[in-house]
Amino acid sequence: MNSKLDNCANCPAHNLSNLKKLGIDMSSFDYVVALAGNPNTGKSTVFNYLTGLKQHTGNWPGKTVTRAEGGFEYNGKKFKLVDLPGTYSLLSTSVDEEVARDFILFGQPDVTLIVIDATRVERNLNLVLQILEITDRVVICLNLMDEARRNGIEVDARTLSKELGVPVVPTSARQGEGMNELLKYIYDVATGAYICKPYRIKSKSKELNEAIERLSKEIQEEFPDLPNTRWVALRLLEGDQTIIDAIRSGELGNLQRQEVLQIEES
Repeated sequence: MNSKLDNCANCPAHNLSNLKKLGIDMSSFDYVVALAGNPNTGKSTVFNYLTGLKQHTGNWPGKTVTRAEGGFEYNGKKFKLVDLPGTYSLLSTSVDEEVARDFILFGQPDVTLIVIDATRVERNLNLVLQILEITDRVVICLNLMDEARRNGIEVDARTLSKELGVPVVPTSARQGEGMNELLKYIYDVATGAYICKPYRIKSKSKELNEAIERLSKEIQEEFPDLPNTRWVALRLLEGDQTIIDAIRSGELGNLQRQEVLQIEES
């Protein structure tokens, strides 16, 4: 492989061609951050705090779902923040879930920032674990810490971070508490200074694990640039028609290829 690729640890991970298909213009930005989370976690407050007045809204291509985009700068780099629809899962049972899932899978954001409610951590972990199956570039914003304290709820963010294998930052976005630390971790994950080692669920079924491993290897051989073959294998085994269609059309095969060509040509 071209040596320029080997020396590109802090290069953007996003898929530029697929972001364009999703209507995202990256011409003035270095990195793209997806903002995900359950409804009512303070996700919009986090979005507004990070982007200020540098935001606009529109619809996702071919969808009636509203999309908000904004921008912010940190440490000399420009970040585009894309607010995904608030969802409880990524199983593509609704248009909102499909939009959020496809952006993380096909857009390959440099960071997926997941906002969770500190007063309902367990309830929010369903979405967190699903996202960790797709991407290993995640920062968790443990928001509404002020509400948790008011209700006598204590959350050990350090232990949660250790268990999940990604940064977990306690915040109260309404007061700006923890937001500087959040920006630092977004930057560190985007640039590769922080390498996430996300927790992945292992089934107790030996037969299922063997099927996942075997199918993952076949997908990897067919699509060598795909970073999330295990998740794709899981969705295929569950009969996810969107993923089946993406393989048949070759859309999965386009992941990262444009970025590889751009680096080799530079």
